Amino acid sequence: MSTSPHPEPRVVAVVVAYNRRDLLVQTLDGLQGQTRPVDAVVVVDNASTDGSGDVAAAHPLAADVVTLSRNTGGAGGFAAGIAHALQAHGADLVWIMDDDTVPTGTALLELLLARQAYPGDPAVLASRVVWTDGRDHPMNTPRPRPGVRARLAARARSAGAVQVRSASFVSLLLDARAVRTDGLPMAAYFIWNDDFEYSARLLRRRVGLSVPSSVVRHLTKTFGSTDADPGERFYYEVRNKIWLFTRSRALGPAGTVLYGGSTVVRWGRTILKSSNRPVLLRAGARGFRDGLATRPDPTPAVLAGMGPVSDEVAAIERGAGRD
Repeated sequence: MSTSPHPEPRVVAVVVAYNRRDLLVQTLDGLQGQTRPVDAVVVVDNASTDGSGDVAAAHPLAADVVTLSRNTGGAGGFAAGIAHALQAHGADLVWIMDDDTVPTGTALLELLLARQAYPGDPAVLASRVVWTDGRDHPMNTPRPRPGVRARLAARARSAGAVQVRSASFVSLLLDARAVRTDGLPMAAYFIWNDDFEYSARLLRRRVGLSVPSSVVRHLTKTFGSTDADPGERFYYEVRNKIWLFTRSRALGPAGTVLYGGSTVVRWGRTILKSSNRPVLLRAGARGFRDGLATRPDPTPAVLAGMGPVSDEVAAIERGAGRD
């Protein structure tokens, strides 16, 4: 019998797809080419109109395709996919990514080796994300955990990793136990900051590791950070950040002050760099108003009416006391 503190886990990959069928094929090819194979793959087809679901179903990887009847954004797609991975596939670990993420051949192996080497139970492990030319992608840089004690920093280094406070959904390995305790991503966010809120929520009192030896490519059209001009979508950035700072327990008082201040600076930089400031100002004003005036609907309510996956979502949220 193995004496390892981390017995061989069942790893289920979850890919959220929306109208990027050619990129989705590259993602699935990357998953198929892992030196440590995944145990199952779930593709959430977010009501694509380009046949993404058919492409996933026809791929040799034999993915389990969950087709949603409406586009729920990345937030809803990941909530549905994670719930399905746990409830239908018995995942111990859920490896999540977008349909423009291509994992290199050892990406999963390196995450698991770091998890094995760490003297503890990391709840989240994040890959190093690079762009098409190999540069670190500024959009997906994990936030280091502030004030990490020397002993804990040394623990992370012993595993070839760095402790982080949050990370993006572009190649994130989640411990199912943390998900069942703290629930799913907030589907009401639709896009933007859902990964920040969720990873920070899981890591408020748990360990998260950034693992540079695990590498994935993020095939965005342009190389840029989160302060790139978002146009009308700035609404989601502002509304969701207001929700995060005022409605979520992910950060706590000190974290809210720290990240709130950096957010205001980033918003200012985004507006100043914009070629169409009136659009950003209007979208930001609406987002600020709605963020203060409303609360995000519970994830089971947002994902209701989607068939069996709705029941899976409700079960996870109910178990976490978030229904």
